[in-house]
Amino acid sequence: MSPFSRFALYYLAVVRSGSLRKAAERLHISASAINRQILQAEASFGTPLFERLADGLRMTTAGELLYADLLRWQREFEVTKQRFDEIQGLQRGKVKIGLVQALNQGEIADCLARLVEQYPSLTLEIVIESSKAIGEQLRTANLDVGLLLDPGEVSGLEVRSFCELDVGVALSPRHPLAAKKTLRLSELHGQRHILPGENLVVHERVIALYQRAALSVENTIICNDIALIRHFVTKDSGIALLCQLDVQREIEEGSLVFIPLHNNRTLPLTLALCVAPSRQLSRAALRVIQQLSESIEIIATK
Repeated sequence: MSPFSRFALYYLAVVRSGSLRKAAERLHISASAINRQILQAEASFGTPLFERLADGLRMTTAGELLYADLLRWQREFEVTKQRFDEIQGLQRGKVKIGLVQALNQGEIADCLARLVEQYPSLTLEIVIESSKAIGEQLRTANLDVGLLLDPGEVSGLEVRSFCELDVGVALSPRHPLAAKKTLRLSELHGQRHILPGENLVVHERVIALYQRAALSVENTIICNDIALIRHFVTKDSGIALLCQLDVQREIEEGSLVFIPLHNNRTLPLTLALCVAPSRQLSRAALRVIQQLSESIEIIATK
């Protein structure tokens, strides 16, 4: 059962569809019925909610305010429903989690799999985004929990758990340097370097390391996808400077080697579990946070 009025449901459908006709098709009702509800609301509010254009409808400023409030009310009602379940002692709920791409495998992914196995009625909605996008969605309450890198660059977040991750050299176990305990950047001269693209958080650390060592890399591949970088390294296409988290699963499987940098003075990356400070979290979200925090502690010890 939804506590929202027919008008609210119609209004959201029109905004998302961009036209009365498309909204009517989605809701399986007539466009005139939707239009009648909107006209009645505009008369009641005393202000137009849409501009009627030749190519569809566009929200007015009042319409945008109403849309934002309706979304907020829907999110808050989801939390209310979860609290009703908690009163009845049900092990269910919905938690929306944001992850950076580096976490789509390894300990965090395994933790999420264990959660859904342990709580079959728990619904997890997982979104893979950049750290900046996750921070923004946490602040607007579009996410309950976020796991991101370097949260200090995203203001207004509360850090519940974190660990620090050094940058090192990822290479194939068949590489001539694979048996080294540590590596100096000078030893990587002449290697094909696979550079993380600018959209990846580790990019700035890697560039800073090259600049500090005055290492000019010309034989390179530039890639903004961690999974593809891992693939290139496992296929002996080059070496890459990454944080250990990026390649932890491959290290455990033996398909990659991760070697710390000798005298590495670059600041480590911080993996942080964050929430919005003002967000009232459901019991399901708190349960997820607890188990993810335990996984972060495991990552810190590796």
